[in-house]
Amino acid sequence: MKKCKVCGISFESYRPMQAVCGWQCAKSLGRVAVEKIEKQKIKLLKEKLKTRNEWLKTAQTAFNAFIRARDKDLPCISCGTTKSAQWDASHYRSVGAAPAFRFVEDNCHKSCVVCNRHKSGNIFEYRLRLIKKIGIERVEALEREPPPMKHTIENAKEIAQEYRKKLKEIKNADF
Repeated sequence: MKKCKVCGISFESYRPMQAVCGWQCAKSLGRVAVEKIEKQKIKLLKEKLKTRNEWLKTAQTAFNAFIRARDKDLPCISCGTTKSAQWDASHYRSVGAAPAFRFVEDNCHKSCVVCNRHKSGNIFEYRLRLIKKIGIERVEALEREPPPMKHTIENAKEIAQEYRKKLKEIKNADF
C-alpha cells in the first residue's frame, strides 16, 4: 500500500513508480508540476531583464543585511544607543559621494534610524566612534579620494551572492 501524493488516500499501486491513486490525482499532480516549471521560467526571465540599477539594489540589500548581522551586538556607530525600533546599515562615505566605497565593509556600520535618516548619518559622532572601532589609518583611507568605479551587472551579482553567503555563515555561527 502507498499513500497518494495529492489526496493522501492509501492505495494499492500497480506500477513501481506510481505516486498517485488515479487519473484525477495524476492530472492534478501534472498541473502542479507545470505551474512550478512556469514559475521558474518567469523568475529566470525576470532576472535576465533586470537592469544594472536593479542588480545594484539587490547587492545593496544583501550587503546591508550582512552589515546589520555583523554589528548586531554593537551600539549605533553614531550615537551609541542600543535601543532602536529599526537599524540601518549606514555608510560613512555616502554612495553618491564615493561609489567605489559602496560595498567596502569599513565604510558601513550599524546605525539607528534617527542618526542615519534624520541626522544624515550624524557624521561628526560617526567619525569619532569609527576611529575608535577601526583606527585612524583606516578612516583616513576612507577619506581619501576614491578611485573611479562603475559596478557592472556581473559585479553586482557576485557581490550579492558573496554577501548572502557571508550572512548565512554569520547566522549559522549564532546557532
